[in-house]
Amino acid sequence: MLQPKTPNHSTEGNKVDYPVSLFTNFIMSSKSLDYENLNENVKKCQYAVRGELYLRASELQKEGKKIIFTNVGNPHALGQKPLTFPRQVVALCQAPFLLDDPNVGLVFPADAIARAKHYLTLTSGGLGAYSDSRGLPGVRKEVAEFIERRDGYPSDPELIFLTDGASKGVMQILNAIIRNASDGILVPVPQYPLYSATISLLGGSLVPYYLEETANWGLDIVNLRQSVAKARSQGITVRAMVIINPGNPTGQCLSEANLKEIITFCYQNNVVLLGDEVYQQNIYQDERPFISARKVLMDMGPPMSKEVELVSFHTVSKGYWGECGQRGGYFEMTNISPKTVEEIYKVASISLSPNVPGQIFMGLMVNPPKPGDISYDRYVRESKGILESLRRRAQIMTDGFNSCRNVVCNFTEGAMYSFPQIRLPPKAIEAAKSAGKVPDVYYCLKLLEATGISTVPGSGFGQKEGVFHLRTTILPAEEDMPAIMDSFKKFNDEFMEQYEDHKGYSRM
Repeated sequence: MLQPKTPNHSTEGNKVDYPVSLFTNFIMSSKSLDYENLNENVKKCQYAVRGELYLRASELQKEGKKIIFTNVGNPHALGQKPLTFPRQVVALCQAPFLLDDPNVGLVFPADAIARAKHYLTLTSGGLGAYSDSRGLPGVRKEVAEFIERRDGYPSDPELIFLTDGASKGVMQILNAIIRNASDGILVPVPQYPLYSATISLLGGSLVPYYLEETANWGLDIVNLRQSVAKARSQGITVRAMVIINPGNPTGQCLSEANLKEIITFCYQNNVVLLGDEVYQQNIYQDERPFISARKVLMDMGPPMSKEVELVSFHTVSKGYWGECGQRGGYFEMTNISPKTVEEIYKVASISLSPNVPGQIFMGLMVNPPKPGDISYDRYVRESKGILESLRRRAQIMTDGFNSCRNVVCNFTEGAMYSFPQIRLPPKAIEAAKSAGKVPDVYYCLKLLEATGISTVPGSGFGQKEGVFHLRTTILPAEEDMPAIMDSFKKFNDEFMEQYEDHKGYSRM
């Protein structure tokens, strides 16, 4: 490397004249956004849902291959139709001049017109104006009323923050909790990569607790205690516990007994409970209906109902709404100190305002048409049709996976995903290693190339050593599902035939 010339030392005023080349070389080798100079937490952050498989699928799509994107819970992208009533209301809010048209009643029902006028009065200048950093007070009041109807206990609108989807709320709360690498967050494994990515980005430590696949992805409280003990032995302070109910990617629904165990654990260990409940509308069986962590906490009474810190999250992106692109969400805080709430409000204020159309969608989700309203029958027909179809699709997909060689899949009780275990033969694992790939990534890439089905490898969610899965949504159109499962079965059985050692190797 060329060395810079020795600087010329001037006698005037102790000035030193450095050659321009010295500064040029320094600047060229030290750009702030050169990869080697990036924040290490950014480089460590991984998000499998939009990772290697998704990027390869996008490349294949550009080359003209038909891709079925089942890697992300994005209902409208896979053909789910939006509910009519909320779109009518938001359309009128976005174009309020339509309300002045004398013929508006010929196109829009009277209840949609009334609701649009209601929401416009809640804003300070329509949907183009900032709201309070916590969200519109009137919509937060509607959320509080929804929570009270659901749980049977009052909710305070001042403790509800509207957010750009639930993910932003999760990030806000984890940002408030994580102080350094010694702060640990208990996360269920398999887990949704939002949590591992955010914890990594914020410089915290993920503390895994494993769900038991053979018990339909149930929670083992003994394993939970062991995870905490191990973390503490490593100098980690466990400060929060995440539950995802219904589960993503595993699809299980937590029972009331499970939730009581979790709340008792949090009380005993002085841990804040983070309740990711975004799939609460997506229930496909009758044995375990959704029950919120907040309701169970309140039912348990003092001292726990007064002391356990709980933050609950919800969104318009899931359920039978599926309005992912609208980015509407909220979190509600229970037993959080007023000073902490003020600090969270202060940080939320940096972003000025959550998007206002998303807030309107949230208001409409928690306060839908009521019996007797003009739009009620259509709303019920549309929402019921979507949920009933999802229930059938969950069964079709579970049965399809379980008909395949060396594939075992628990039934999807809730949420939007199947998470089958793929028992990869040793020869396939060796082939993956030779290709420089994690074994389930190798399998999923082969699946993508052969069928166009874009999934997410189980390694992106975490799994026990030597066990392999993939996650797929149950969202493809019901009429397309049999052909998709036939395509998967054909690929899988040919893959197993290619790599399986027939000398005693059998299905699990």
